[in-house]
Amino acid sequence: MAGKRLLMRKSREILRQKWDLHLSHREAARSLGVGVGTVCETLQRALAAGLADWAAVQGLDEGALEARLYGREPGAGTPRPMPDCRWIHTELCQPGVTLQLLHLEYLARQPTGYRYSQFCEHYRRWVKRQRRSMRQVHRAGEKLFVDYAGHTPHYLNPETGEVVVVELFVAVLGASNYVYAEATHSQQSADWIASHVRALEYLGQSWPPTTARRCCRRGPIRHGTSPRWRSVSR
Repeated sequence: MAGKRLLMRKSREILRQKWDLHLSHREAARSLGVGVGTVCETLQRALAAGLADWAAVQGLDEGALEARLYGREPGAGTPRPMPDCRWIHTELCQPGVTLQLLHLEYLARQPTGYRYSQFCEHYRRWVKRQRRSMRQVHRAGEKLFVDYAGHTPHYLNPETGEVVVVELFVAVLGASNYVYAEATHSQQSADWIASHVRALEYLGQSWPPTTARRCCRRGPIRHGTSPRWRSVSR
């Protein structure tokens, strides 16, 4: 749904249910038969267009709302401004940045610019022309790539209301890209080793001491020399 434009009446109804009826994302999505991601995207587009409440949307007709959310259509024969693919590529290296967010920034600067699907297509074509690749061949079950996520998530303690910051451990099988992820309280040895054990149990893997790789620089590094690490690998 990310690459398709919603009918304006449905976009308007999403904004009405969120800002006037104060429904949750899931309730609005279920009511309108769309995905939660579509609700999020519509809200992001509205906020990026300077529409912050239902009163601001209510006074717009469908054409004006479409222009605010998706940009204006250029006149016949008028070329659309090309996205800066080098800028896109650089920005995507930043944590939390997505093509969807960059498209909103692009439309804010270029209201007659390309819609999301063509914006992504131009970028993908540009990437292919760069011919920058490092081919890696992975055999099934041979390598497990492990790391902690760059962003630290958190949860709200329901009893105390305290915001608890956690570390996100991620393990990915090289051949299938099958993922195991879990949250732990720290990156210390006990949590690091226990996360490996649970990941391997979940993935149904026997322990491969020479095939598990770690890329992150934070936390303990030389686990291979730890007595606890050697006991787990045995």
